[in-house]
Amino acid sequence: MPKIAEIDDTPNPNAVKFTLHEPLTWGVSHSYENAEQAKDDPLASALFAIPHVSNVFYVDRWLTVTQDGGADWPELVRLIAVPLRAAPAAAAQSAAAVFNARASIADLGEQDQARLEVICDLLDARIRPSLKADGGDLHVVGLTGNYLSIHYQGACGSCPSSISGTLGAIQNLVRTIEPELEVIAV
Repeated sequence: MPKIAEIDDTPNPNAVKFTLHEPLTWGVSHSYENAEQAKDDPLASALFAIPHVSNVFYVDRWLTVTQDGGADWPELVRLIAVPLRAAPAAAAQSAAAVFNARASIADLGEQDQARLEVICDLLDARIRPSLKADGGDLHVVGLTGNYLSIHYQGACGSCPSSISGTLGAIQNLVRTIEPELEVIAV
């Protein structure tokens, strides 16, 4: 049962980040944009059963919940705390699930896989820490030619600055290693 250590606002006014004492996962992120996507995840399903919850994202020792703008945050936080405290800690997570979640993009050739590793290392070092600090993250969806597709998760998914400023910053950063690369948020 993860205990809540801190509850923080994020740059997205419709998202709140919960920092926990115990991890929910060991490096495997869970991102859901609706109840249907979350149907096989007990924690996310319980959170989507709460009125106004519109997005759930969690990894390791934190969880971000986004609402549709129609709820009062203090009341919503009290409701979210119930299933969050009841969720099992990561110790119960299977090693097979961790391995499967870390699989690479399988259809890439050897050269593109090497390119993607360099890009992901750069994102891990320079972009993801800031996104995670604000209750979000990004997932690399694909690399095709000179196009890198990313998907924002958690608080970043509906934050206005992630589509404008953050996307531009990511593109400028990856262009330091591949000047022709275009970054697309999907």
